[in-house]
Amino acid sequence: QVQLVESGGGLVQPGVSPRLPCAASGSIGRLYKSGWYRQAPGKERELVGSITIDANINVVDSLKDRFTISRGGFPNGHTVYLHMNNLSPENPAVYYCTALVTGLRTYWGQGTQVTVSS
Repeated sequence: QVQLVESGGGLVQPGVSPRLPCAASGSIGRLYKSGWYRQAPGKERELVGSITIDANINVVDSLKDRFTISRGGFPNGHTVYLHMNNLSPENPAVYYCTALVTGLRTYWGQGTQVTVSS
């Protein structure tokens, strides 16, 4: 089993640039790809982006000018981060991370709520 724990959410002010960590633990083996998704109220869950084992980063076109993804260095290589810039009140959502690991299984975290309000 693999456990993913997102954190760093909560109430943020417009224009703030929060960073969301996602820590993976358990029987990971190799962490081939980590992803971030988000789900806004009343909307379907959507892909934000991903980072592969060889550090290729992809963020969806609508967010790539404000969001990016990184991975922690040793010994935290199983922690990935979603960096969000210039959030607005239109952006509140629950943010989820995923992990594709040895055995080609994908795991999901429980999500962390980000609410933008002044």
